[in-house]
Amino acid sequence: MTALAPTEISSPDLHVALNAWFRREARDLPWRRAGFGAWGILVSEFMLQQTPVARVIPRLEDWLERWPTPDALAAVPASEAVRAWATLGYPRRALWLHAAAVQISERHGGVVPHDVDALLELTGIGDYTARAVAAFAYGHRHPVVDTNTRRVIARSVAGQGEPLPPARTRDLEAMEALLPRAETEAAVFNAATMELGAVVCTARNPHCDVCPIRNSCAWRAAGYPVYDGPRKAVQKKFEGSDRQVRGLIMAELRSTHRPVTDAEITGLWDDAPQRERAIAGLLADGLAVAVGQRRTSEPGRTGESGRGYVLPD
Repeated sequence: MTALAPTEISSPDLHVALNAWFRREARDLPWRRAGFGAWGILVSEFMLQQTPVARVIPRLEDWLERWPTPDALAAVPASEAVRAWATLGYPRRALWLHAAAVQISERHGGVVPHDVDALLELTGIGDYTARAVAAFAYGHRHPVVDTNTRRVIARSVAGQGEPLPPARTRDLEAMEALLPRAETEAAVFNAATMELGAVVCTARNPHCDVCPIRNSCAWRAAGYPVYDGPRKAVQKKFEGSDRQVRGLIMAELRSTHRPVTDAEITGLWDDAPQRERAIAGLLADGLAVAVGQRRTSEPGRTGESGRGYVLPD
């Protein structure tokens, strides 16, 4: 299966129906409210990566109450950000967000930059987040593409049940071809397309009967053909994975302000090689810092250990 070129997917009336629907039906989410601010939007984008909206909202509100500005977050140790992040997906994002806050404070006078290139220079900010902040916080006209966006375009315009695997240039060009010229309408269309994919044009069991663009949907018109193109690699299950072991160790580190010892970590997981991989990965990612020394008293044994691990400062 081949992807359609940008000129082939243009649908000039798509944004009219979708934006009107969004203005009527959009969920009331904190980051969509007037005056929410660029810092709040940036934090929300970090938190929303692979984390459900319902879990993000209370944590976001707590975070912004504690650190309402980049300067406020930059003034505390990175370990505090990691503790507050808790189980919101990959804890590296807390480190990256803290580093970005320090950079915003030092380089931009505590103000989140509006330029995509300046945003991309901040730690942890990729193409999607930079464009999302520029579009949603500052109203600039940029195509913003996430998984939901890609699915809506694949179905409604290309007539495919699922999108092709992500490809930055192709995906941005596809959205650019649909984006209205006016900045305000472009920002709304970006949000509306994501919203449609999240609540109506879902991956499983799409609600076509209430879709605002059902009458122009190419996939519906074609009789909902089964997708037979290439697929993304399936993520390995969490249960029993190194990710689970890392999560257990991180939970232990967050629970205390003293070093967590080798002996305590041994009690968390029986598989020694997997434990060591998890610890090595956390150290390499900067999520844990080793303190003290490991002492080996007998050949083949780790013995009593004075080594422990703490969150980064």
